[in-house]
Amino acid sequence: MSISGQNLSIVIVTLKSEKVIHDCIKSINLNLPIIVVEQSKNRNFKDELENKYKNLKCILSNSNLGMGSGNNIGIKAADTDYVMILNPDTVLKSDTIEELIFAAKSLPNFEILAPLEEDFSNYEIHSNKEKIDLNLDQSPFQVDYVDGFAMLLNKKKLKDEVYFDKNFFMYLENNDLCLRTRKNGGKIFIAPKSRIKHLAAKAVDEKFSIEVEYSRNWHWIWSKFYFNKKHYGYIKALKECLPTYLSSMIKFIFYFLINNKMKKKIYFNRASGFYNAFIGRSSWYRPTIPTD
Repeated sequence: MSISGQNLSIVIVTLKSEKVIHDCIKSINLNLPIIVVEQSKNRNFKDELENKYKNLKCILSNSNLGMGSGNNIGIKAADTDYVMILNPDTVLKSDTIEELIFAAKSLPNFEILAPLEEDFSNYEIHSNKEKIDLNLDQSPFQVDYVDGFAMLLNKKKLKDEVYFDKNFFMYLENNDLCLRTRKNGGKIFIAPKSRIKHLAAKAVDEKFSIEVEYSRNWHWIWSKFYFNKKHYGYIKALKECLPTYLSSMIKFIFYFLINNKMKKKIYFNRASGFYNAFIGRSSWYRPTIPTD
């Protein structure tokens, strides 16, 4: 079955996203089924969304599981062959989904397809022989990785039913999925005529920005180590991450001495994230954000 508006669902993972989620939902111009996975116990948020949008179902995960695990819940709850993953701080153009569907029909063997972010590159091509000139060619093109804030998944083509690796809490879960897809012979594309706006780092209410920043610093280095160890081995992970650990320890000592509490916490978290990944501990760190 080819993709159409009848076999496509939207999945959005949220946490304290009340200030941005409505702009995202309203930009989904087709009457597509939307599954919101709210990473809390916020019944009021669930009721508000389901009462306001008749094509929307909100699932409460009851705890902050991370983007990958949250997306897995939504993907498995969708009864369509195709699922589009969106961050709540994304806004679609009027024809984003139509252009994505049009591109997908010309790519019967795609596993992952993504729109083009209008302000920055949301893809990587490590094996690219010639730089792609989007001013000359607007055809879909194959890439190695796409960012996880907007990606269309062909559920029947993806060979790994785990979808996102739940061990990642934040960062590189999309790179891991893309790499596993390519290792299984799958193909990943960008549809340049399909455009999207990503507000970036606006998914969680800004009043929790410091807690989110602490979490980002812990999880970035943890995920980088875990990703490299998983796919390339322990030595590669050490080579990629040890310099960050050493510089973080030096900066932590410096900011400790001058009593800069925020910077001290940031570099402590970077060092802690590396240490926990190094000794094989899970990505346990969570920002102090209420989930009630």
